[in-house]
Amino acid sequence: MCFLPLKTEAKCGYIIIIMAVYWCTEVIPLAVTSLMPVVFLPLLGVRSAKAVCLQYLNNTNMLFFGGLIVAISVEHWNLHRRIALKILLLLGVKPALLMLGFMIVTAFLSMWISNTATTAMMIPIVQAVLDQLDSTEHDMTVMEQAAGQTNTVIELEEKKEGNLTAINEQVPDDPRSSEEKKKWKHVCKGMTLCVCYAASIGGTATLTGTGPNVVLKGQMNQIYPDNNDIVNFASWFGFSFPNMVLMLVLAWLWLQCSFIGLNLKKSWGCGTEKTAKDKAAYNVLKEEMKKLGPVSYAELNVFLLFVLLVLLWFTRHPGFIKGWASWLFKGGEKYITDAVPAMFVSLLLFILPAQKPKFTAWNPTMKPFLSAPLLDWNVVQRKMPWSIVLLLGGGFALADASANSGLSAWLGDQMTPLGSIPPWAIASVVSFTVAVFTECTSNVATATLFLDILSISLQATSVKVHPLYVMLPATLSASFAFMLPVATPPNAIVFSYGSIRVLDMVKSGIIMNIIGVLSVTLAINTWGRPMFGLDTFPAWANSTAKQ
Repeated sequence: MCFLPLKTEAKCGYIIIIMAVYWCTEVIPLAVTSLMPVVFLPLLGVRSAKAVCLQYLNNTNMLFFGGLIVAISVEHWNLHRRIALKILLLLGVKPALLMLGFMIVTAFLSMWISNTATTAMMIPIVQAVLDQLDSTEHDMTVMEQAAGQTNTVIELEEKKEGNLTAINEQVPDDPRSSEEKKKWKHVCKGMTLCVCYAASIGGTATLTGTGPNVVLKGQMNQIYPDNNDIVNFASWFGFSFPNMVLMLVLAWLWLQCSFIGLNLKKSWGCGTEKTAKDKAAYNVLKEEMKKLGPVSYAELNVFLLFVLLVLLWFTRHPGFIKGWASWLFKGGEKYITDAVPAMFVSLLLFILPAQKPKFTAWNPTMKPFLSAPLLDWNVVQRKMPWSIVLLLGGGFALADASANSGLSAWLGDQMTPLGSIPPWAIASVVSFTVAVFTECTSNVATATLFLDILSISLQATSVKVHPLYVMLPATLSASFAFMLPVATPPNAIVFSYGSIRVLDMVKSGIIMNIIGVLSVTLAINTWGRPMFGLDTFPAWANSTAKQ
């Protein structure tokens, strides 16, 4: 009955509950639910329409938007496919190395472009390699059986045609034993599962790699405006990249044990020469690489712009020294954020030509000497995940309303008993809860919902826990959707190829979730502590709470 006197904080809480139910059940599209604050927050007198609408394209959303534009340009010119094939050719095609190669390539690409696009690009490559390996194994088995039916080389030469006819009549379509076929099917499951798992893991390494990371950045700026830009591209990468590497190695070991086995000689090729299967798989990758042709002028330009963006992100505010924002511009640290280089490079993509300019002294046809730009707006409009942009905006609108309606203070007071619980226990429980919840709900919706609640709760002065100590594991755990095909688009893409059952994904995904939670717990209690100062309750969090 506490909601009967409809105070502002009660109205805000009601809207959050309604949106949480809609996000979890998806009775209407997630993006449509995200537009509800624009209607109901002003109608109920919680926030003005002007204040709500500003949250839908704030600094954090512009950072995400710029990063997506660069990612779309990489996809548009097939640069991601060239990088993938090049790395796979370098790593080799032995089973263990092939799986590791698929995972490294997928994780790396997922750091910069969407998990869905990465998986959709990688799975056909994986399938082509597996089909070639299967075909080669089949042919070798037929040849071995054919050779076994002749006693001497002379008899084989004399009766070649007759023997082949007899073999074709006696040997079934697949002459391999049921045990061999079952084993090969198991390997295929592992090779395809590793792609969707690596896509989810890789997205956690960069600030723009996946939606939940951007949600955290926005929530920190929204709830704690004086946080001294503690979460930026460089600091996030320094914390999350080692965690990604650790998870990737553990995931690879787990999948290798489950689906391939730990036979060093067979899996790694220790002390053995390349077999016909290895050569066949290598030739498939070489053929795919040949289809791409030489590196084009556009690909080179996109690659250089991509490298420029990463360098600008890393050097804007490194933390241990002054960044370019401070050196080149007066008051740059105050005015320039990670969104600025993202949009700068995005603008260049619409200006720089896709082909080499042709400078001629005489141009009677009056043809323009510049070709079309590297990126066209129609391509961006078609490939941009607008629903995610709206979803982020809806979450930021709720966070802003919670902070300004008084809901933060009320809910914070109810969380007073948490002060007696060890911080590591709170972080572990939150991480596990989010990892389970995200199996049934969109990872961005999960992160938005939980980070809203956590940021509100941690504003209570009685709970002296560094906000990032709980919010970091919650953010990363929102990407640990490993158990169900519906949990995330990469899982659905892999499942759609038909070689994996739901039970296979559940069995592997349970261990993957445990690996993820343990890795994150280790990260925040080791290198995360000195990096973000997690042992102390920061002044910027204290001052915000008092407000």
